[in-house]
Amino acid sequence: MDELRIMVPNGMLGYGFSLEDFERGMKRQPHGIVVDAGSTDSGPQKLALGEMTCPESAYYKELSILVPAAKKAGIPLIVSSAGGDGSNQHVDLFAEMVEQIAKEQNLSASVARIYSDIPKTEIASALNDEKITAMQNVPELNLEEIEQTTVITAQMGAEPYLALLQAENKPDVIIAGRTYDPSPTAALGMYYGFDPALAWHMGKIIECGAICCVPAGKTVLGTLRSNHFLIEPMDPNAKAMPHTVAAHTMYEKSSALNLPGPGGVLNLEACEFNAETDRITRVSGSRFIKDDQYTVKLEGAKVTGYRSITVMGLRDPILISQIDEALDYVKNQTEKELPEECAQSQIIFHPYGKNATMKNLESLADEVGHEMCVIAEVASPTQEMAQLVVNRIRTTLLHYGYPGRVATSGNIGMPFTPLEIPLGKVCQFNVYHLLEIDDPVGQFPVRMQEVGR
Repeated sequence: MDELRIMVPNGMLGYGFSLEDFERGMKRQPHGIVVDAGSTDSGPQKLALGEMTCPESAYYKELSILVPAAKKAGIPLIVSSAGGDGSNQHVDLFAEMVEQIAKEQNLSASVARIYSDIPKTEIASALNDEKITAMQNVPELNLEEIEQTTVITAQMGAEPYLALLQAENKPDVIIAGRTYDPSPTAALGMYYGFDPALAWHMGKIIECGAICCVPAGKTVLGTLRSNHFLIEPMDPNAKAMPHTVAAHTMYEKSSALNLPGPGGVLNLEACEFNAETDRITRVSGSRFIKDDQYTVKLEGAKVTGYRSITVMGLRDPILISQIDEALDYVKNQTEKELPEECAQSQIIFHPYGKNATMKNLESLADEVGHEMCVIAEVASPTQEMAQLVVNRIRTTLLHYGYPGRVATSGNIGMPFTPLEIPLGKVCQFNVYHLLEIDDPVGQFPVRMQEVGR
């Protein structure tokens, strides 16, 4: 075939997409629909608590569109990183949704589930065999941390998908666990005989939907050819421009030229981004360098305590001008009054309006606006203790007699009740390491199922 067309309806399943843009993409006769269901970027609670990126109803609504569309077109639908964390329980949940949709819409479909959880005993054995290494700025793994982890997943590459595409009975729908985002597109490219480097690179761009376009959007079509690929938004009013596509290549990456993943590194030193038309970008020159040892990234998280917050609005310019000193006073005073509780707790202030987002990495001038929102966050061994400490922080700042104070009423406005908001369990990544494996297909078990009529 001269070209491979892959459509991505949105950058994350559950985030919504325009039905008109999707139908416009289907008229282009894509050879596959690929959609990522998220990642653990938004925090460790998904792995630690079994939560998902979006409500189940959001996934169901979109799968109800994607499953029959793919089936009617006779093309595969590939959903990766089910639920966001890609854990086995969410792979099963997504597959059950597909089964229910098939029954409701009187469809028949073969569904493949690819699992990515790894038993703790296997992780411990690999650790003892020195097959696990820490990623940058991550502590070395130990048996205690393995035991405290709720579940551990491995980020699969293209091989499990490619094996299913090459099977005698190819599935109509693939629901997969934790996945390196470009992997499904790379697998489709390799299955149809295209340059793996271009397939990996195109996957890197389109897995986020049309975010690389202006204006940023949802549905995108990637067209893979022998020596280049094209990026085209399905919104007729949007444009994929060379500089925006190039910028998105560097999205979430520590290097602009070398993008490591399972099995190798995508090298972009000779890559070129050119305008195919005024709204389509052509990309060429990508290279893929295989690793001598195949590794996958492990992800795991644990529960470390409980969190409470209070949200406080400040309007007095005298207080705002000395907010750092005021918050230091509040923290010190709280520690004096609640020494035992504070010794077991972590107190963090987020002064929105003064470097709350970038904190010490902020490079702009230290300018403060006319109002400020301070969120006080407390993490403690119990919810009751977190509530106590954050309550003391709020009441201390509320009535603090700071230098130059004119008013004698409260210093802060509180937009929410309860004034101290319990957020429940605090979670932390404690497995973020690389695992050496010998079989990138066998490492990820597959279950096939026929569903529907």
